[in-house]
Amino acid sequence: MQSKTIIIDLARPEPAFSRCREVIRSGGLVVYPTDTFYALGADPANPAAVARLFEVKSRQTGQPILLLIRDAREVLHWAAEITPQAEGLMQKFWPGALTLVFKAKTGVLPELTAGTGTIGLRVPGNELTRQLLAWLGTALTGTSANQSGGQSPQTAEEAQKAIGSLVDCVFDGGVTPGGKPSTIVDVSAGAPKVIREGAIPSGELLGFW
Repeated sequence: MQSKTIIIDLARPEPAFSRCREVIRSGGLVVYPTDTFYALGADPANPAAVARLFEVKSRQTGQPILLLIRDAREVLHWAAEITPQAEGLMQKFWPGALTLVFKAKTGVLPELTAGTGTIGLRVPGNELTRQLLAWLGTALTGTSANQSGGQSPQTAEEAQKAIGSLVDCVFDGGVTPGGKPSTIVDVSAGAPKVIREGAIPSGELLGFW
């Protein structure tokens, strides 16, 4: 049975946001739009919800899960420290398609870090997702709303076809930009290191730091 699709009214998103908050607080899973693709959202502080996310994704537990946060002030909820290089990158490229990998704060679920002791964080570039995160009052997992190896969905309809029967609710915010995923940079120790080149070219980053 497919989950219900709730359209986010961009002029009045609060009813959809409230329903999303109910699902997340009850330990459920949602599909929601971001500035790249549709993502599979779970409360990153809820072990059962994160375990279910891995099941839905058919994802190996040795693969970390990045988090989307509403603004840079939330970094220290999840990261042990912010290096000067990380601070500079945050100021230059957030909000935007840059995921920064920090040393994880004590207490962050090891399932999210995949045993690496690090956690990937990003402030999404679109206002709708940031509004949703602010309404929820928590970060959300930001992995794409598909099963591992599948195509990342740009629409709620594509996400429904991929995993709609495995989640609690799908929130339709229109067509997402798609394109390249976020660039990932490790700022957990020493000089920053590009882990994955994506929407922001590594040359632009290297030139910055």
